[in-house]
Amino acid sequence: MTYAEFQRRTRFSSPELLAFAEGRLIADAPAGFAARLPLPPLLMLDRIVELDHEGTRGRIVAERDVHPDDWLFQRHFVDDPVQPGSLGIDAVWQLVGFFCAWRGALGVGRALGCGEVAFGGQIRPHNRMVRYDVHVRRCWTFTEGGAVLALADANVLVDDVAVYALKGARVGLFRDVDAVGRSTRVSARTAP
Repeated sequence: MTYAEFQRRTRFSSPELLAFAEGRLIADAPAGFAARLPLPPLLMLDRIVELDHEGTRGRIVAERDVHPDDWLFQRHFVDDPVQPGSLGIDAVWQLVGFFCAWRGALGVGRALGCGEVAFGGQIRPHNRMVRYDVHVRRCWTFTEGGAVLALADANVLVDDVAVYALKGARVGLFRDVDAVGRSTRVSARTAP
């Protein structure tokens, strides 16, 4: 699809998310467009079912089907399978980064933290579907360096029951980091 089509879309299928992760979804991406989702098995989304924005705010809703033989249940824990809560947090970061790219941010994405996380339930092999409901509270674009930072709150539901709540999830897209993670530009402000 074209970059203009990408920015107009409000839904993305599993094959489209995989193509985005592989860097082949957008045929005419602008220079500096380097955002990616992780590849499976760390891609924690099967589809984006809603994507909307109003100014610097927005909403993104995505789903993942739960399968009893999912890799994560085989490892966490023996005889007590449960999805690690950290993977639900990572899914929210994945979605916030995708939102930034969809809104035109350039560069590579990085998770920057989360203010509060509350776990009120579990994702188990017998469950059917996880839904991520992410509310982007604000996106900032910094003119010097072109970085984009986003702040979001999210609810994670399994079979329509809330199991996680996140406040203040932060993601940034940075132009001064290349695709292999080496800094291509260091200024006095960013040097350690």
